[in-house]
Amino acid sequence: MSATPSSNEVFIRGITRDGRTFRPSDWAERLAGVMAQFRPGGAARPGGHIAYSPWCVPTTLDGAKCVVVNRALRDHEPMAWDFVMGFAKDNELQVIEACLLPDSIASVPDADSSAQSASSA
Repeated sequence: MSATPSSNEVFIRGITRDGRTFRPSDWAERLAGVMAQFRPGGAARPGGHIAYSPWCVPTTLDGAKCVVVNRALRDHEPMAWDFVMGFAKDNELQVIEACLLPDSIASVPDADSSAQSASSA
């Protein structure tokens, strides 16, 4: 799976292609934790290991656990990108190309329905 130039992020959704919820329930936090070292400027900063990378963040989408992977990860760490995309493929997880909206935009009326429409496209 590769992101198209029009999308900034890829959402790995914790729902398998056949509709089952992926387990364990903390899979998104575990995956993002493994990827925490891959970040702009590298991992060599105090406390960097205890924060998620801005390129790989756990979240929830429509009630399902997800990991939002920024395509900048692919540009800076191709092997890390391949690992994350391989994880999604090996576990038959849904992968959605989209752009994550800032909270201020997402709170605008009708923005939620627009985001859902974009994410299901």
